[in-house]
Amino acid sequence: MSRTLRIRWTIAPAIAPRPLINCNRCGGVRPYQCGEKFRVNANGKRIDAWLIYRCTGCENSWNFTILERRNRRDIEPSLLTALEGNDPALVRRYAFDSATLRNRAGRIEEFADITVGKKLLDGEPEHAAALELGLRLEGTTPLRLDRLLAGELGLSRSRLQALEDRERLTVEPDGARALRKPVRDGLAVRIDLADEADCSAVLSAASG
Repeated sequence: MSRTLRIRWTIAPAIAPRPLINCNRCGGVRPYQCGEKFRVNANGKRIDAWLIYRCTGCENSWNFTILERRNRRDIEPSLLTALEGNDPALVRRYAFDSATLRNRAGRIEEFADITVGKKLLDGEPEHAAALELGLRLEGTTPLRLDRLLAGELGLSRSRLQALEDRERLTVEPDGARALRKPVRDGLAVRIDLADEADCSAVLSAASG
């Protein structure tokens, strides 16, 4: 029987980032919130599409460009249908694309709120003495790894740091100081809990 509990955590940001735009109505920089609707404009065979954002202060609009002067025949029919139908999954895909949104707007406001889906891959919490976590991200988050682990495992950040200092906690591929960095897709966290009094509680929390 495996003495290592292997779990995959799928982490999704819960609140979409908001671009910080100079609002000409409010007279200053304001956060704009995704309106969850696309605008599609056809000019002959050319298609433009935007995701619409609204100022949180006055409802003034800002357009996040998705397609610009694209020939209709070069656009996947399923994509065009999703844009025209305000498909929720497509809205989420673009709304949570922090890198592209930052590139378009210059500055964005991000939130650390997340949801965590936990899937047991191998082992049993009551018989394990070590934990291996595979982290998968759906989007990006500014949340630090130590805050994620502390919240989900019920361990203090100082305790996590102590485990790392004793080489009982390792993170690949980031290695040293990974606990202080934002969570990234593909991280693997291993924690040796063999001599920890609360081993069972931690493993139970890890598996959800």
